[in-house]
Amino acid sequence: MLQYNIRGENLEVTDSIKEYVEKKVSKLERYFDTPPSSEVHVNLSVYNDEQTIEVTIPMKNLLLRAEEHNTDLYAAIDLVVDKLERQIRKHKTKVNRKFRQEGAPKYVFAELEREAQQQTQTLDDEFDVDIVKTKRFDLKPMDSEEAALQMDMLGHNFFVFTNADTDETNIVYKRRDGRYGLIET
Repeated sequence: MLQYNIRGENLEVTDSIKEYVEKKVSKLERYFDTPPSSEVHVNLSVYNDEQTIEVTIPMKNLLLRAEEHNTDLYAAIDLVVDKLERQIRKHKTKVNRKFRQEGAPKYVFAELEREAQQQTQTLDDEFDVDIVKTKRFDLKPMDSEEAALQMDMLGHNFFVFTNADTDETNIVYKRRDGRYGLIET
């Protein structure tokens, strides 16, 4: 059974918005034989006439997370649920393929096997990862501010560097809101 934690930033979460989110996200339960027991974290926000919805559903062996921006909140909700459905179908296909190849324990989904086979080819084409370029380089020790400046200078969205203080590999990245994030390993 999914439990919902819905909050708004610069937006009052009305009953109709809450009901719409719960109605749409609850449709994801049909992909599982037994409904997952998990808390759905939903963050709705409004900045400069742009509606943003972020949904995170932590489950055993799977973390679903999607984010969508739109001028219409209800359209953003629909789009984020579509993204979550694609993530579930991708995971389902991957698990079913692994089960067939390696005899791993079957991850049980409510969808019919026939439907899974029909979607397998489409999903294989859609989600195949094609690495087109590989780069190797030495990491220069620096602090996170210098890494952010290097990233901006290069016009990249992220930058990998060795943290001069900790001697660990870190990643600085540019967030959609224009601010910076730091991933420490």
